[in-house]
Amino acid sequence: MEIFRVKKDIPFMKYRNISAVISTSIFILSIAFLTFKGLNLGVDFTGGTIMEVSYPEAANIEEIRKTLSSIDLNDTQVQNFGTAKDVLIRLPIKENLSIAQLSEKVASALREVSIGVEVMRVESVGAQVGDELYEKGALAVLFVIIGIMLYLWLRFEWRFAVAAIVANMHDVIIILGFFAFFQWEFNLTVLAAVLAVLGYSVNESVVVFDRVRENFRRMRKDSVEKVINNAITRTMSRTIMTHLSTQTVVVSMLIFGGEILNNFALALTIGILFGIYSSIMVGCPLAMWLGTNQSNLAITQPENKNNEIPSS
Repeated sequence: MEIFRVKKDIPFMKYRNISAVISTSIFILSIAFLTFKGLNLGVDFTGGTIMEVSYPEAANIEEIRKTLSSIDLNDTQVQNFGTAKDVLIRLPIKENLSIAQLSEKVASALREVSIGVEVMRVESVGAQVGDELYEKGALAVLFVIIGIMLYLWLRFEWRFAVAAIVANMHDVIIILGFFAFFQWEFNLTVLAAVLAVLGYSVNESVVVFDRVRENFRRMRKDSVEKVINNAITRTMSRTIMTHLSTQTVVVSMLIFGGEILNNFALALTIGILFGIYSSIMVGCPLAMWLGTNQSNLAITQPENKNNEIPSS
């Protein structure tokens, strides 16, 4: 189904040199931000204190956040836990306060605002546990990347596989670069978003490259640039509808999902936008520069010397 049908091919590859400069610049900047500023790791990775508190009536999450900010606890995560009356609070490590002192400080501040608050449990997430989560998260990303590389290598000719892998890594590094530059908190939900973007970007690359490969076998007398432009243009309708639908859901989470889903939605938004760009203006030009053409993709039909009709 094509709702937005573009009749004339758009000359995307005409601007491949400009896109190469833009992509390389953003990629290098992202690496620089990650190197010199680093990620602002959340409690999940750095360790901290988890408190579960119960209210006699539905808890006001925004009011709780303001109360914690008033006692210099800005880097906290507050969310409902189970019911509207139960709240889970994640607190970062405070070197000058023990776990007991920190939990008592929080409980006292909450009771001043709302009578009847009860602390149900207090748990400590040590730095060792945080380091373990960080290592496992990094391994999860690594294994996903390796799996994607093997899939693309088996599905496509090696030039397309390399181009798709570079395009996918381009998206991930840029997401991390944004989080490093703005110092947005990087936690397990953001890591989940990064893994989701990897899969999403692969799907986009596969769709575009499948059409490019099909065009190489169908448009044998046309130039490589024209073949790729035609393939991208023919998938524009699908790209617009898919990304518009997905982005609508993600933006809804960004606006209405609250603080807990904010960074998750931000990572998905950046990943989706750059996923569109990279599959077209990173993956396709790179496949072209690697020497992809009709000779290494087109399948020639065997010659029938006796002009016989092949049996079915």
